[in-house]
Amino acid sequence: MPEITLQTFIAAPPKVCFDLSLSIDMHKISTAHTNEEAVDGTTTGLIKLGEHVTWRARHFGIWFKMTSKITSLIPNESFTDEMIKGPLKSIKHTHTFQPQNDGTLMTDVFQFESPFGVLGYVVDRLILAAYLTKLLIKRNSVIKEYAESGGLIS
Repeated sequence: MPEITLQTFIAAPPKVCFDLSLSIDMHKISTAHTNEEAVDGTTTGLIKLGEHVTWRARHFGIWFKMTSKITSLIPNESFTDEMIKGPLKSIKHTHTFQPQNDGTLMTDVFQFESPFGVLGYVVDRLILAAYLTKLLIKRNSVIKEYAESGGLIS
Protein backbone atom coordinates (compact mmCIF):
# COMPACT_ATOMS: atom_id res chain seq x y z
CA MET A 1 0.00 0.00 0.00
CA PRO A 2 1.53 3.35 -1.01
CA GLU A 3 2.15 5.90 1.72
CA ILE A 4 2.65 9.64 1.44
CA THR A 5 4.22 11.43 4.41
CA LEU A 6 4.31 15.23 4.50
CA GLN A 7 5.47 17.59 7.21
CA THR A 8 4.41 21.24 7.27
CA PHE A 9 5.62 23.78 9.80
CA ILE A 10 2.94 26.30 10.75
CA ALA A 11 3.61 29.37 12.88
CA ALA A 12 0.43 28.89 14.92
CA PRO A 13 -0.62 26.86 17.97
CA PRO A 14 -1.58 23.17 17.55
CA LYS A 15 -5.24 23.85 18.44
CA VAL A 16 -5.60 26.30 15.54
CA CYS A 17 -4.01 23.85 13.08
CA PHE A 18 -6.02 20.93 14.48
CA ASP A 19 -9.35 22.75 14.22
CA LEU A 20 -8.63 24.00 10.69
CA SER A 21 -7.75 20.45 9.64
CA LEU A 22 -11.06 19.13 11.01
CA SER A 23 -13.06 21.94 9.40
CA ILE A 24 -15.35 20.89 6.58
CA ASP A 25 -15.44 24.54 5.48
CA MET A 26 -11.62 24.71 5.29
CA HIS A 27 -11.57 21.48 3.29
CA LYS A 28 -13.95 23.06 0.77
CA ILE A 29 -11.71 26.13 0.48
CA SER A 30 -8.53 24.08 0.05
CA THR A 31 -10.06 21.86 -2.64
CA ALA A 32 -12.00 24.51 -4.57
CA HIS A 33 -10.03 23.60 -7.71
CA THR A 34 -11.72 20.15 -7.72
CA ASN A 35 -15.19 21.64 -7.04
CA GLU A 36 -15.29 19.52 -3.89
CA GLU A 37 -18.56 19.67 -2.00
CA ALA A 38 -19.78 17.98 1.18
CA VAL A 39 -23.08 16.34 0.21
CA ASP A 40 -23.96 14.08 3.17
CA GLY A 41 -23.13 13.58 6.83
CA THR A 42 -21.30 16.45 8.50
CA THR A 43 -21.37 19.11 5.79
CA THR A 44 -20.19 22.20 7.69
CA GLY A 45 -18.20 23.10 10.80
CA LEU A 46 -15.84 20.75 12.63
CA ILE A 47 -16.27 17.03 12.05
CA LYS A 48 -16.07 14.95 15.25
CA LEU A 49 -15.03 11.44 16.27
CA GLY A 50 -17.38 8.86 14.77
CA GLU A 51 -18.91 11.29 12.28
CA HIS A 52 -18.73 10.90 8.52
CA VAL A 53 -18.80 13.16 5.49
CA THR A 54 -19.53 12.30 1.86
CA TRP A 55 -17.58 14.39 -0.62
CA ARG A 56 -18.41 14.91 -4.27
CA ALA A 57 -15.44 16.08 -6.35
CA ARG A 58 -14.07 16.13 -9.85
CA HIS A 59 -10.71 14.39 -10.40
CA PHE A 60 -9.22 13.53 -13.79
CA GLY A 61 -12.35 15.03 -15.38
CA ILE A 62 -14.63 12.48 -13.65
CA TRP A 63 -17.08 13.09 -10.80
CA PHE A 64 -16.49 10.89 -7.74
CA LYS A 65 -18.17 10.44 -4.37
CA MET A 66 -16.26 9.33 -1.30
CA THR A 67 -17.40 8.88 2.28
CA SER A 68 -14.88 9.11 5.09
CA LYS A 69 -15.25 8.74 8.85
CA ILE A 70 -13.19 10.08 11.76
CA THR A 71 -12.01 6.83 13.37
CA SER A 72 -9.68 8.21 16.04
CA LEU A 73 -9.20 11.62 17.63
CA ILE A 74 -7.01 12.98 20.42
CA PRO A 75 -7.88 16.68 20.80
CA ASN A 76 -5.19 19.04 19.48
CA GLU A 77 -2.76 16.11 18.94
CA SER A 78 -4.02 13.79 16.19
CA PHE A 79 -6.92 12.34 14.27
CA THR A 80 -7.44 9.74 11.58
CA ASP A 81 -10.01 9.70 8.82
CA GLU A 82 -10.68 6.56 6.80
CA MET A 83 -12.63 6.01 3.61
CA ILE A 84 -15.68 3.83 4.24
CA LYS A 85 -17.05 4.08 0.71
CA GLY A 86 -15.51 5.38 -2.48
CA PRO A 87 -13.53 4.81 -5.65
CA LEU A 88 -10.40 3.33 -4.05
CA LYS A 89 -9.92 0.07 -2.21
CA SER A 90 -8.79 1.96 0.90
CA ILE A 91 -7.67 5.33 2.24
CA LYS A 92 -6.35 6.03 5.73
CA HIS A 93 -5.16 9.55 6.56
CA THR A 94 -3.53 10.24 9.92
CA HIS A 95 -2.92 13.86 10.93
CA THR A 96 -0.62 14.75 13.84
CA PHE A 97 0.15 18.13 15.40
CA GLN A 98 3.36 18.49 17.41
CA PRO A 99 3.99 21.71 19.36
CA GLN A 100 7.20 23.52 18.44
CA ASN A 101 8.82 26.54 20.09
CA ASP A 102 7.26 28.92 17.61
CA GLY A 103 4.39 26.93 16.13
CA THR A 104 3.27 23.45 15.10
CA LEU A 105 4.73 20.64 13.02
CA MET A 106 1.77 19.19 11.15
CA THR A 107 2.40 15.70 9.77
CA ASP A 108 0.19 13.85 7.31
CA VAL A 109 0.53 10.10 6.75
CA PHE A 110 -1.73 9.21 3.83
CA GLN A 111 -2.08 5.53 2.91
CA PHE A 112 -4.12 4.46 -0.10
CA GLU A 113 -4.72 1.52 -2.39
CA SER A 114 -6.56 1.22 -5.69
CA PRO A 115 -8.72 -1.73 -6.60
CA PHE A 116 -7.93 -3.93 -9.62
CA GLY A 117 -4.87 -5.83 -8.39
CA VAL A 118 -1.74 -5.39 -10.49
CA LEU A 119 -3.29 -2.65 -12.63
CA GLY A 120 -4.24 -0.74 -9.46
CA TYR A 121 -0.70 -1.19 -8.13
CA VAL A 122 0.72 0.39 -11.29
CA VAL A 123 -1.82 3.26 -11.25
CA ASP A 124 -1.04 3.94 -7.56
CA ARG A 125 2.65 4.36 -8.19
CA LEU A 126 2.64 6.01 -11.62
CA ILE A 127 -0.31 8.37 -11.31
CA LEU A 128 -2.11 8.54 -7.97
CA ALA A 129 0.87 9.02 -5.64
CA ALA A 130 1.97 12.21 -7.44
CA TYR A 131 -1.59 13.48 -7.85
CA LEU A 132 -2.51 12.92 -4.19
CA THR A 133 0.78 14.41 -2.98
CA LYS A 134 0.01 17.58 -4.96
CA LEU A 135 -3.52 17.72 -3.44
CA LEU A 136 -2.16 17.32 0.09
CA ILE A 137 0.52 19.97 -0.41
CA LYS A 138 -2.11 22.41 -1.72
CA ARG A 139 -4.43 21.65 1.21
CA ASN A 140 -1.63 22.08 3.73
CA SER A 141 -0.55 25.40 2.20
CA VAL A 142 -4.09 26.74 2.57
CA ILE A 143 -4.30 25.53 6.19
CA LYS A 144 -0.93 27.18 6.86
CA GLU A 145 -2.07 30.45 5.28
CA TYR A 146 -5.26 30.58 7.35
CA ALA A 147 -3.58 29.48 10.59
CA GLU A 148 -0.81 32.04 10.30
CA SER A 149 -3.28 34.84 9.55
CA GLY A 150 -5.41 34.21 12.61
CA GLY A 151 -7.20 30.97 11.79
CA LEU A 152 -10.44 32.54 10.70
CA ILE A 153 -12.55 31.16 7.88
CA SER A 154 -14.67 33.80 6.18
